[in-house]
Formats: sequence, C-alpha cells, structure tokens
Amino acid sequence: MRGMNKNPKKLPPLKRLVQGAFLLVVMFLSWWFQQQQPKSNNVLQDAIIQQRSDVFVEFQAEIIKLLADDNKGSRHQKFIVKFNSNTILVAHNIDLAPRVPVKKGDVINIRGEYEWNDQGGVVHWTHHDPQNKRVGGWIELNGKKFK
Repeated sequence: MRGMNKNPKKLPPLKRLVQGAFLLVVMFLSWWFQQQQPKSNNVLQDAIIQQRSDVFVEFQAEIIKLLADDNKGSRHQKFIVKFNSNTILVAHNIDLAPRVPVKKGDVINIRGEYEWNDQGGVVHWTHHDPQNKRVGGWIELNGKKFK
C-alpha cells in the first residue's frame, strides 16, 4: 500500500500550514481587539485607589451635577460625574473646545487627564492640544465628540 498515509490523523503539510496560519490570524485579531478596548476604567480606578495624578484616562460616567463655569483665566465648563462609587469633577476648557450641551443624568464618555484629590479627583485636558505636542482628550455625548 505504497503512497497511502499510514497515520490517518496526520494531515498533509499544506493543510497543517493553512490551519497554523488561520490560528495565528485568530490569535492576532483577538489581541488587536483587546488593544482597542478602553482599559482606562481600570486605569482610572487604580489611579483613584493609589491616589495618583497625571494619568490619562478614558471612561464612561453619568453627570450628577452641573456647576457654574469657571471664568478666571482659561474658561472651563464644570460638572460632577459619577464613576463607580466615586464622584469626579470634570473641568472642560471652553476656550479651546466647544461647550458640551450636557444635562444632569446624561451618560458621557470622557478622555482626559486625571488628577487625584481627597474629594474624588479632577479630570481636565478634555480637549485637543493646540500645540500638537501631546495626545488630546475629548468628551463624547450621543456619539459626538467635543474636543
């Protein structure tokens, strides 16, 4: 029985190569999709627990209170959001970015720089960098980004 494969479980080399390539593609896509997912919720929670500052974060939160604008120096739209069991002040520079038309109860996505304080912290730098020296932030409401 020459030419017959004596081991029926052994695949021809080309088929093994195709299966191996397919497996590599699946592994790469799995890794790539994981990289695209915002891990900042963990980063933000860690920054709060560790009382760290100067940490860029990306997270989703509910607006629980609107505050008056801060008009001293650069003007900032201010509001408080709830993230997990924490409250965080958001200071959005409206001299560099458009005002976000938020109201109490809105759920927004935020990307900015977190600064810890004993009241829960502040997120700022929620706008583009006018000098293009660093990655900017944004606030997203109903699919529209304000940066």
